[in-house]
Amino acid sequence: MRKTVVVILLSMGIVVASQAQSIIESNLEFSKSVLPYIPGKLTFAGERVPLENFDTQESLRRELLSTSYLHSRTFMTLLATTRYFPVIEPILKKYNIPDDFKYLCMAESGLDPNVMSYAGAAGLWQLMPGTGKEYGLKAGKQVDDRYNIEKSTEAACKYLLASYKRLGSWTLAAAAYNLGNAGLKRRLDKQGTTNYYDTFLPEETLRYVFRVLTFKILTLNSSAYGFVITPNDYYAPLDEYTIVKTSSKVIDWSKFAKANGTTYKMLRQLNHWIRDYEYANSSLRELEVKIPIKEFRTK
Repeated sequence: MRKTVVVILLSMGIVVASQAQSIIESNLEFSKSVLPYIPGKLTFAGERVPLENFDTQESLRRELLSTSYLHSRTFMTLLATTRYFPVIEPILKKYNIPDDFKYLCMAESGLDPNVMSYAGAAGLWQLMPGTGKEYGLKAGKQVDDRYNIEKSTEAACKYLLASYKRLGSWTLAAAAYNLGNAGLKRRLDKQGTTNYYDTFLPEETLRYVFRVLTFKILTLNSSAYGFVITPNDYYAPLDEYTIVKTSSKVIDWSKFAKANGTTYKMLRQLNHWIRDYEYANSSLRELEVKIPIKEFRTK
């Protein structure tokens, strides 16, 4: 039996070697894989990234490699910036949150407002049900405020402000968005450190801020990293709508859409928080529904 296995392995080795030699002799050229360039200077939310440290530089390169060569997903995330940044940026400014946190949103959801993680985090900011509830968001099977772009952004801002107040650093606030305030503070205290780049953290959090930084780099200079996008390629903002309020006890969204001159599909394009065909609104909660106006669909 052992002799048979050895013979099979030797045969496989001969075949692989023969194939490799055939490729070399054919003079085929393979597409080049380029190592992504690391900027000479980099900041996050006005805080300097210590690129002179080998571990910082290697961590950033790892995320640049991973994100740069995840072409289709990264392309779609970049294309969506022009649709969702105009909504996110004014809310960040309203709460005095540094503008760089819009890149954290990219890292969280890929700017897909309908995404839900295996752990149950939902929406652009990937809020868990408990966190959403803490900041006034209702999460149900028929209506879920975590998918509401404006409301979820406000909730994320409130969380980030609380983190910054507790930790004293925007970079640490970004890390806490992944790990949680208590978990991060416990590790800082245990290790006697005061900043993200000096602290040993769980693998996901060790990579997290660098993933956010990677999206900042790619967004600001996408063509230099191989993502060639013309102005016409970017997604158009979905900002041509009116607000219709409803507090009906039972809402049939298909009928509601038709009564307001649109379709259920377009209603869902503007109101991601609608999660089903109907809503049993037993509490008579008043809902603000975005209704597309003329020419909305033809961009």
